[in-house]
Amino acid sequence: MSKKSRKEDLKRKVLQNMGKSKNDLAWKQLFDKHKILEKISTSGHLILTSSEINVFREARLMTKFDHKSQLPKLFSDNNLSILPTSRGGYVIGTFDAFFDFNKEDDIPIEKIEFPSYLESLNHRDITSEATAINCAFVSKILQNFTGEQNLLPTVSGRMSSSSFDFKINDSQGLFNVSVGNSQIEIDGGYEGDNSLNLIEAKNYISDDFLVRQLYYPYKLWSNKISKQVRPIFLTYTNGIFHLREYKFENPDHYNSLKLINQKKYTVEDSSFNNETIDEVLRSIQIIKEPEIPFPQADNFERIINLCELLKEKGFISKEEITQNYDFDSRQTDYYSNAGKYLGLLDFVRENNQVGCILTKKGNQIFNLSLIDRQIEFVKLILSHKPFNKTLSISFKNGEIPSRDEIVEIMKETILYNVNTESTFKRRASTIIGWINWILSKLED
Repeated sequence: MSKKSRKEDLKRKVLQNMGKSKNDLAWKQLFDKHKILEKISTSGHLILTSSEINVFREARLMTKFDHKSQLPKLFSDNNLSILPTSRGGYVIGTFDAFFDFNKEDDIPIEKIEFPSYLESLNHRDITSEATAINCAFVSKILQNFTGEQNLLPTVSGRMSSSSFDFKINDSQGLFNVSVGNSQIEIDGGYEGDNSLNLIEAKNYISDDFLVRQLYYPYKLWSNKISKQVRPIFLTYTNGIFHLREYKFENPDHYNSLKLINQKKYTVEDSSFNNETIDEVLRSIQIIKEPEIPFPQADNFERIINLCELLKEKGFISKEEITQNYDFDSRQTDYYSNAGKYLGLLDFVRENNQVGCILTKKGNQIFNLSLIDRQIEFVKLILSHKPFNKTLSISFKNGEIPSRDEIVEIMKETILYNVNTESTFKRRASTIIGWINWILSKLED
């Protein structure tokens, strides 16, 4: 091959790999080497060992997909999922491995008292799943949710799944999976008089979850004890504990889970009254629009959640945000840009990776009490004219203006890089989403 040809070949490969994660690149090599698509097309599934995966990248990193958005492109493009079958074995097939969370609208939030005598556990500084579970236990959220007053922590951490078989939905109908001593991890297990409650906890918001996180622990302990085993998913963010209990209607069918109960709790009030918002509207100074993309990030809770993760970790690369927290690469850009627009976070480069950190203002806000934190978020939002005017009109008319009316409000301000009608309409969705978030925080 000539020097020119090698240079062109290198350029072509660079362009092909642009935007692909390390997992995407490694799985591409694995698919090519083991002819995975051809074998699945023939037999419906393929068994891989961790040693075969480790040739290209560590299996632990290559197989951790808690959400659909984290699947490598070859998986998502071909409707594939992967499940562990042993400590060193995996099966790939067209499995229905994930379950969508329900819509969360109009779930009342129940106020729970936190024990005032505790000094070693701070409910205002919950930065991990373990701390969230501990706070839910000591404040009796778990007891209230399960109806078990005599709950005690009994099982947690990594353990062997033991051996069991189950059926899972795939493109051909049902597929039988045999599991033999796969490694599982239980975030928290609490036993009461009548049940063992197994908790999977996350400190970030997501659209779906990997059923295996509930199913494998459920199968293990259902075969070990006579009491009812209750799988519970706990999400903690912005002061809210959201608990969902699921039931596997057929214990041998992975996809038979059904949501049977859900509640939200808080140990610190985060709502405010109309007078508070009126005061902000009267006193806030409108700032000049920054030369930062006007936000396209409709869910304000996810901006808060991203900042919570930065408070915990300090620096998170954009690649890590995409890989670990149920953001696709486009959402990572949208939501991190939205945080920068509000002055909550900034972009830096560490260890040759571009990522995010909280600004001084962001750190100050996340050291406040929950109610004061919410009010600071409102101030940041309403210091921008399009949001300020939209909320003022909403209060005056008793309803949020239409999308077309919001577009006209936006056109009154010079917004950075918003110059087509379609872009105005997409960005108007963010204004609607953030105004709805403010209104949702108003006291009933």
